[in-house]
Amino acid sequence: MSTNSHRGEVSKSKMPQDVFSPLLILLLSLTVFGASHACLQDPASAYRFTGAVCRLTYPAALVLNEKTTKVIEAAFQHARYPSMKGEKSLRFIGRVMYGLDNLEIHNLSIGRSAFQLRPGEGIALEISNVSAVFRGNIQYGYGSWLVSVAQSTDFEIESQIDLGINPRLYCGEGKVAADTSDCYLNFHKLRLHLQGDKEPNWLKKLFTDFITFTVKLVIKGQICKEINKVANILADFIQDTAEQFLSDGDISVDIGVTAAPVITANYIESYHKGLTNYNNASAVINDSAFHPRQLTENMMLYFWVSDQVFNPMLTAAHQDGRFQLYISGAELTELFKTNLSSAMPEFIRKCLLESGSPELRVWSSSVPFLNTSTLGTTVWGKASGQLHCGSQGTPTLSFQTGVAMDITVSYADKKLFLHGNPSEIFVLQAELPFQHQPLLDEAQLEFIREAVEKIGIPKVLSVLEIELTRLLDKQGTNLFDIINPEVLPRDGFVGIQMDFGFPHHLLVEFLKKTLQ
Repeated sequence: MSTNSHRGEVSKSKMPQDVFSPLLILLLSLTVFGASHACLQDPASAYRFTGAVCRLTYPAALVLNEKTTKVIEAAFQHARYPSMKGEKSLRFIGRVMYGLDNLEIHNLSIGRSAFQLRPGEGIALEISNVSAVFRGNIQYGYGSWLVSVAQSTDFEIESQIDLGINPRLYCGEGKVAADTSDCYLNFHKLRLHLQGDKEPNWLKKLFTDFITFTVKLVIKGQICKEINKVANILADFIQDTAEQFLSDGDISVDIGVTAAPVITANYIESYHKGLTNYNNASAVINDSAFHPRQLTENMMLYFWVSDQVFNPMLTAAHQDGRFQLYISGAELTELFKTNLSSAMPEFIRKCLLESGSPELRVWSSSVPFLNTSTLGTTVWGKASGQLHCGSQGTPTLSFQTGVAMDITVSYADKKLFLHGNPSEIFVLQAELPFQHQPLLDEAQLEFIREAVEKIGIPKVLSVLEIELTRLLDKQGTNLFDIINPEVLPRDGFVGIQMDFGFPHHLLVEFLKKTLQ
């Protein structure tokens, strides 16, 4: 996007949307499970291939568990119950035949849910006081030499159930999947009533009891099957959401997992590649320095992002032509009213005041590089610029600068803030193509250096703040309730920590997708 402003109006912009895209990860308050070509069984051996790590602590799991009942309700309501047929011989009655069709669930309510993190095993989830009425149609017949009966009537089954699930997270089919086969239902009440007969006579009660037993098995099988299906729909939903969140244009990030998640009593931790993809080329990470002790457990959500994730993003953004800024007209003139200690060269003054449409064009002329330490993130790069005065194609001034700048990042009030402190600024070359003496003197070079420091860098950072906030909003970050986020620079990586409120918008989207 080029920021092209004429007469002080910004009509077009081209700034790096993915320069700080790992910061998008910081604002995703769900664990992100992505596709992967291979999963190592031992997490420790996968650390060196890991570009990003997500740690969800027990308090965060508590928040997410608040709406577990909504997901379980979706499983119950989405389940499809097959028709059932059977027969049984009973003393005094003879052979009893039955068939149940069109079984549907009504009046569903769920009491509460509780969970526990089981180190090295998985998650124990208990859903209590599930109350529902199943309705359908029954055909039944029974007979002997004493009596012969055949009927078809509607029925309903009153139920009260406790549900237990012990999900296990594993690497399957190139991604993290959820195995919920350890699923059980305890029936406190399961009673079948034929239409208009809440208190059946002893004969009907005799065979409805064993039909009820059969219904128990079918309900258990279908509910547990549906829960496993919904769990994997949820895993796919989170993966798709994360991949969309970390993609823009031709630049995307492979967040495939490098190992199965680790579960302790205090957190769930997942390990991701964090490989930038651009123009059918993918970055490589094989010497990452991650270790679990680099993250703490004091807040709800943590992200660990390596410099080896950031730098390929910068490369892709540079190659995609995203580092461009065009400023013109009154906006450009206003910028140069900044108080500088160096005298403004006459050719710049004339260009700003006397030409009809002055325009400054700036772009990255080399791939930027960054390095993070406990002092902050230092970015090195080269930028080229041209000052155009009037309609002629040849610029009045051409120049190239080298810049090293320390940058810190913060996020507050749903806005991204960049704080820059230039440590080195060099004018590598500058010329005046229209002049007989095209090279600039020392005073003119000093003015350009100071203008880059006090006008150019603040302007670039302000545009970046606006564009990255806009991109985050476009991806839905402003819908998250992010609390006390911190970005902590460390040696070779950035640690991001925060608390958060429940992401209701994601639940709504997921339920819509599940119930389609």
